[in-house]
Amino acid sequence: MLNDQELLRYSRQILLQHVDIDGQLRLKESRVLIVGLGGLGSPVALYLAAAGVGELHLADFDTVDLTNLQRQIIHDTDSVGVSKVDSAIRRLSAINPEIQLVAHRAALDEDSLAAAVAAVDLVLDCSDNFSTREAVNVACVMARKPLVSGAAIRLEGQLSVFDPRRAESPCYHCLYGHGSEAELTCSEAGVIGPLVGLVGSLQALEALKLLAGFGEPLVGRLLLIDALGTRFRELRVKRDPGCSVCGTAHA
Repeated sequence: MLNDQELLRYSRQILLQHVDIDGQLRLKESRVLIVGLGGLGSPVALYLAAAGVGELHLADFDTVDLTNLQRQIIHDTDSVGVSKVDSAIRRLSAINPEIQLVAHRAALDEDSLAAAVAAVDLVLDCSDNFSTREAVNVACVMARKPLVSGAAIRLEGQLSVFDPRRAESPCYHCLYGHGSEAELTCSEAGVIGPLVGLVGSLQALEALKLLAGFGEPLVGRLLLIDALGTRFRELRVKRDPGCSVCGTAHA
């Protein structure tokens, strides 16, 4: 049940008929893994904590750098040199002491990633490199856990939801295969802060919809964001029967 403090804290979203008490209880009982606590993971973690998701598993092996602070809004100047997980825990605990926080401070290998994914109900990929996204996707397909994937670089962002519980849903590998252009990071190509805030906020919204059970998740659709022109475009994405990760021959 929700205590009086929780009823008051979450009252504005409980007022929504799409959430109500039942949806808020589902959020309270949910466990979520956030991979990466940088530009995308910052708004994701902040909004999910504020919304009352009961247990957040935070994974990042990096420490806070001064160059992160332009966009990674969960961290502050006093956190420079501190583990991103510890910095995030400090901030999230102050925002919402009602939730549980689980730390993953070391880099996740194949086995530890599989275990981390198996321990939660939903995964948000907020990483900044293709190899991590591929590994997270494989773990989610194997464990049949929904994955909310976001990316942003320069002035372009994208977002999609991959849900292996749905027969028609593609996975990340169906869409990107073995990668396209050479990998670039924000430190090499740059990124504008509000763009990662926008993509991360949308990731958090998709997660809340999946966990509380309302709305139409972004499954089978890829949202493309052009920040330079403030334009949004949506592409349909189909499951690849021959996909080496989720295809029928590998199911």
